[in-house]
Amino acid sequence: MLKVGVLGAGHLGKIHLRLLNESSNYELVGFYDPDEINAKKVADEFGYTYFENINTLIGSVDVVDIVTPTLSHFDCAKKAIEKGKHIFIEKPITNTFEEAEELLKLAHEHNIKGQVGHVERFNPAFLAVKDNIETPMFIETHRLAEFNPRGTDVPVVLDLMIHDIDVILSVVKSEVKQINASGVSVISKSPDIANARIEFENGCVANLTSSRISLKNMRKSRFFQQDAYISVDFLEKKVEVVKMKDAPENPGDFDMVLQNAEGEKKQIYFENPDIETNNAILDELETFADAIKNNTDPVVTLKQGTQALRVALQIIESFKK
Repeated sequence: MLKVGVLGAGHLGKIHLRLLNESSNYELVGFYDPDEINAKKVADEFGYTYFENINTLIGSVDVVDIVTPTLSHFDCAKKAIEKGKHIFIEKPITNTFEEAEELLKLAHEHNIKGQVGHVERFNPAFLAVKDNIETPMFIETHRLAEFNPRGTDVPVVLDLMIHDIDVILSVVKSEVKQINASGVSVISKSPDIANARIEFENGCVANLTSSRISLKNMRKSRFFQQDAYISVDFLEKKVEVVKMKDAPENPGDFDMVLQNAEGEKKQIYFENPDIETNNAILDELETFADAIKNNTDPVVTLKQGTQALRVALQIIESFKK
């Protein structure tokens, strides 16, 4: 079992603490939180060991799980890496691209593994169809959330849209060519609503919309590619796969057949991939343990987290233009 310590005991930190405590891959040593009142409350309520000194906790574990506010990610990760500890770090990886690049360099120098908490990669709906997403040429995403003061310390792009940025970068095997975006601040000092259009070198276009002041929650992505349409509902854990193939010469009574202007006939059919229920946060933590034990690449590497951050920051920079 890998000895693990958690930095941060807020809403998400408490979830990580519970899951790590239940995991058979980890031994939860304890946690650190700079808010002493909250930390002692968590320790008293759940029985986890509270470390009053961050360095003492880091020195006592093999893995450091960083679930602190984004602004402190870099300092926490640097402390852990320099002590030779593997790091799991919540998204976005850091506050700036320069910080992320520095972590990449340090991780390489100290030969440690790191994984970024882009949890939607472990969403059962996405897992059910990701192998069907081959060469998407148009992608549309909507990630809308009701207002929650937690998270408004960063723009909506880093709070919400970055989930979709990471998913898109994981399926589009091409470099970003151009980004155009707009953002509006409504209730926060940073944008609460954002729309971005990402063009890739291979011709793929992704249109992303995120809002944290919506009346209802929505997390949907649609992928269009040659002879296929794939819809993923990350919130409801549902998928829709519509495919097309050459129509048979003698279609059945219930076959759906379309004919284009050139006279080509295509048959439309639906696939229903099995969606296996899971705990996405637990899965990302468990796969990280597997990567450490088997010396393999984590599912979401520090480099991939850095790439997602880079695109997110380019989107934010595009607002100014």
